[in-house]
Amino acid sequence: MVFQRVSAFASIPALCLLLFLASAIPASARGLLRDADIEHALAQLSAPILRAAGLSTARVKVLVVNDSSLNAFVVNSQAIFIHYGLILKADTPEMLQAVIAHEAAHIANGHIARRTGNMRSAQTMAGLGIALAAAAAASGAGSAAGGIAAGVSSSALRGFLKHTRAEEAAADQAAARYMRSAGISPVGLVQVHRLFRGQEALSESRQDPYMRSHPLTSDRIRAAEAFVAAYGTQADPNTEAAYWFARAKGKISAFTRSTKWTMQRLDEEAFADVRLMRQAIAQYRSGGANKAINSIDAAIAARGGNDAFYYDLKGQILFENRQFQAAMAAYSKAAALAPRQSQILAGLGRAQLAMGQYQTAVTTLEQARARDPGDARLLRDLGQAYARIGKNGEASLATAERYALQGRLKDAGIQANRAMGLLPRGSVGWRRAQDVLVAAENAEKRR
Repeated sequence: MVFQRVSAFASIPALCLLLFLASAIPASARGLLRDADIEHALAQLSAPILRAAGLSTARVKVLVVNDSSLNAFVVNSQAIFIHYGLILKADTPEMLQAVIAHEAAHIANGHIARRTGNMRSAQTMAGLGIALAAAAAASGAGSAAGGIAAGVSSSALRGFLKHTRAEEAAADQAAARYMRSAGISPVGLVQVHRLFRGQEALSESRQDPYMRSHPLTSDRIRAAEAFVAAYGTQADPNTEAAYWFARAKGKISAFTRSTKWTMQRLDEEAFADVRLMRQAIAQYRSGGANKAINSIDAAIAARGGNDAFYYDLKGQILFENRQFQAAMAAYSKAAALAPRQSQILAGLGRAQLAMGQYQTAVTTLEQARARDPGDARLLRDLGQAYARIGKNGEASLATAERYALQGRLKDAGIQANRAMGLLPRGSVGWRRAQDVLVAAENAEKRR
């Protein structure tokens, strides 16, 4: 698992407030937890939901945000973002699937496009408030200016969130239908709403922004309970869903919680290989590399020796203990089992780079980038590999794209300009560098 810093807004309400203040780019940034195993597990859990919603399982990813709070959101039709804190707090796969179903409903029902339109309307109203405030200040009523601006902007925000809350209620209803259609108990929807019950007792300043853009939890619980009462709770037990839920949650907890916490709770894990995987991570994080390798080898054996993601974890443990030759062998086995998995290919390319196999590393990393161009760590390694074989233009382009993903647009512009000077004018790489440069220049103009 790796932590990747990416430029992002803290929340949809936060984005609204930033727009009201005419600020184009927020100062804060979020990070993603990228891990092939976890994302595969979430894909298994989300697949029946996405199919029930009429969405493509190949196009819509479920990604994990490096945040311990309870939240999930969508910003486009290609990804569902879930905070790792919400995954750890869920007790059953049905609870996590209820979250995925709710966010899938926003995509399937076109809420993202409508929300953008509502946000523009709110922004216009907020701009009117700022203009009125300026007029009041010019006429000598300076003490009233702040109140006028705040009042109109607050009205705009309330209007926007009113539309948002209506969409959230509709998404809950759609989520329940998707779960029933997919053969998943909708009781998970009731249970996940109960996680947020305590938020209503907090003052508004202490609430998660998620709560202020959603209907009251008590109303959502009643609506979900009504659906369960009308359609029943029966669903066949799904051992596969339980396994992948345990695997995703187990790996996240092993990497984010203390090693002592993990080791003390190993006996609670129902799946033997997941228990061994969690043990390996705790041992690796505690500096016991040899013990960790023994544990992950035992997990691999428990899965019949054909689990690409456990070989990937073994490669990570070996690589970070500077056993590059053994790491390359583990990554090669993982890539043979999952040849289209971009993060596994990226790990293999990283090991090849460490072994001095620069041209081979470039080939492997290019294959990985073709499948996931938004992996910042991959782009860092690819930039280094290009530089090693003398392709300085391509190295600058990879670096520019990495900086752009991380929100470092000024640095991205410098590298993009350098790449344009080194790459053939009009080539694919030159045009990509030009796109980054234009984005960087536009961002600078908005400052």
